[in-house]
Amino acid sequence: MSIVRVKTVVQNFTIKSDGLAHPFIGLENLESGTGRLLVDPIPCKSAEDSLVHQRGDVLFSKLRPYLAKSYLPQMSGTATGELLVLRPKKLISTRFLMYLTLSGPWVEWANVSAYGTKMPRTSWELMGEFRFSLPSLEMQERIAEFLDGEIEKIDAISQARKRQGVLLGRHRAVALSGLFTRASSSVPTRLKYLMRNKPRYGVLVPEFTDNGVPFVRINDLLDLRGRAASLVRIPEDLSQQYARTRVQPNDILLSVVGTLGRAALAPAELEGANIARAVAALRVRHDVDPGLFIRWIETADFMRQALNATGSDTAQPTLGMEDLANFNLRWPTDAHEQRRLAREVEEVAKHHDELAACYEKQTRLLSERRRALITAAVTGQIDVTTARGVRVP
Repeated sequence: MSIVRVKTVVQNFTIKSDGLAHPFIGLENLESGTGRLLVDPIPCKSAEDSLVHQRGDVLFSKLRPYLAKSYLPQMSGTATGELLVLRPKKLISTRFLMYLTLSGPWVEWANVSAYGTKMPRTSWELMGEFRFSLPSLEMQERIAEFLDGEIEKIDAISQARKRQGVLLGRHRAVALSGLFTRASSSVPTRLKYLMRNKPRYGVLVPEFTDNGVPFVRINDLLDLRGRAASLVRIPEDLSQQYARTRVQPNDILLSVVGTLGRAALAPAELEGANIARAVAALRVRHDVDPGLFIRWIETADFMRQALNATGSDTAQPTLGMEDLANFNLRWPTDAHEQRRLAREVEEVAKHHDELAACYEKQTRLLSERRRALITAAVTGQIDVTTARGVRVP
């Protein structure tokens, strides 16, 4: 094997589209680290600044290259200009090049060569300098064939784990619903009767500034306490226009546009913050346990009503505040029963969350093995002519 630079065996094509509608691949259509497409069929789009590609090219994202987004198109079309269009020359096979772009050394080089902090990107000039060992064409085909078979097995297990995770999430929601329904002291009520105020949307059209009021968006709800210090900010005068959604400690912040049912309890350090249009603020009565109420939001009962309320939406689902206020639920009548139910609910949630963490860990390890196997094969660390079920270095 000889050591070569990528630019000696690969061309980068930057032919612009004619502006007509063609099958179009955007970064959001590519799965990170797998080389898989997330849409089927590929949508058509007219974009004059898109790049033309053909069957046999390899696409690699130069924007945020640490995501390792690559794809081997099965048909001609166009793609975002944030993808490098790599066309193999005679000495390198298409499938080997595809696996090379998913290997550890390639992605590491892309990361090291990237410039910019918020949206790092690399370039063909930098990636073209990447050096690697180039096997013979016959060996490249053997490597690609070996990886096709082994990766198929890994992906099958990974997909099974993901399906198990989805089913576990559904089982968790149903189990939580059962606890609220069967609680001996629970009585039927509506969500609005447990609130101090009506549920409210946040800021319709935000403006951002370096100094101002912390601003909570949907993705922040994934780790609200952890992200509190780094939230984007909006001007004080804009926040004042939405004074009714200024956050108080223990407010329940709930996603109500697009992603439904993501909820978080506002920590004390976010007092005075404000929320996005896609987030609703729920302020429960003093005799209602906000942590237990969030667990109710995680039930199948809540999601069923949310889907029924948004089922006719033609664009992204948007949960109306009046619909939300009228959701039905069963709620314990006194503080003692709330505490008892909270203990039962936390036990069930903890059990399911531990299982979910196991599935996530297995999926992560499978992804790591996938990358390690590809790296070992394309760099010659394993002999693919004899390696089956091999331990990866």
